[in-house]
Amino acid sequence: MKLHRSLLALAAAAVLAALPTFAAPIPDEAKINGFAIGCQAYTFNRFSVFEAIEKTAEAGGKSIEFYPGQFLTKEDKLAKKNPWNHDASPEVIAQVKAKLAQHKVRAVNYGVVTIPKDEAAARKIFEFAKTMGLYGITTESVDNLDLIEKLVKEYDIRVGIHQHAKRFKKERDAQGNQVIDPSYKVWDPTFIRDQVAKRDKRIGACADLGHWQTSGMKALDCVKILEGRIMSVHMKERAALGSGQHDTIFGTGITDMGAILAELKRQKFDGNISIEYEYNWDNSVPDVKQCVDFVRNWKPKQ
Repeated sequence: MKLHRSLLALAAAAVLAALPTFAAPIPDEAKINGFAIGCQAYTFNRFSVFEAIEKTAEAGGKSIEFYPGQFLTKEDKLAKKNPWNHDASPEVIAQVKAKLAQHKVRAVNYGVVTIPKDEAAARKIFEFAKTMGLYGITTESVDNLDLIEKLVKEYDIRVGIHQHAKRFKKERDAQGNQVIDPSYKVWDPTFIRDQVAKRDKRIGACADLGHWQTSGMKALDCVKILEGRIMSVHMKERAALGSGQHDTIFGTGITDMGAILAELKRQKFDGNISIEYEYNWDNSVPDVKQCVDFVRNWKPKQ
């Protein structure tokens, strides 16, 4: 009988954990020095969702941004089963919520994920975000803004348009120079700014500092271009502009992270900052911790 009651209690807890919760602003307890700083789970993509939560907490992060496709547990990764995404069952969602609560990490965002033009399929992503209590969704579906805007208004969930680096055609011009692929435009912050300018204020950019720098642009200039429309940040430090660079610890490169934080503060940015550290993959926690500590110890210039 005692075992039966325990099982019932566990089942009830799972149901409660899976109940929908409306998206809300990121609370102060999920912030460090005024910023909701944590990790993009892709930083730990060689590990499972559970391990990414553990490593985010170990690095001192207070929040996490999930991405679709990461396996739930170490055992699932070995078996290549049970990927984490917006099709997750209530039972799996309850497990992830329990893991987040255990490590005092708040889930704040989800992406990069394609938001389909089929409304029922798109709505499933927003329902997942609502159930997880997320602040936002990250996508590159800039061709689907009418439907996205409708769902943003209905669910009160922010959407940030992510930017990968500029792409080039396989063919070069007569002088042998690379030619930018005109079919991929979201790398340009000016393009994103213009696309969202007349949209609901909850639609804007996921500012990826690293990809901007790969494209040869100064991150601070891009942040200023998108003033008032930055929903979230993928924060990355680089040693130099251009391709072929890897992420480095905040404050050790040319990104001018202090100025970035000051500009975000000036803009009254209240979204999440996700450290997406794509280097030293197997043992990045010490590096990520230094990045978190940079934000923790940052002080605006007087």
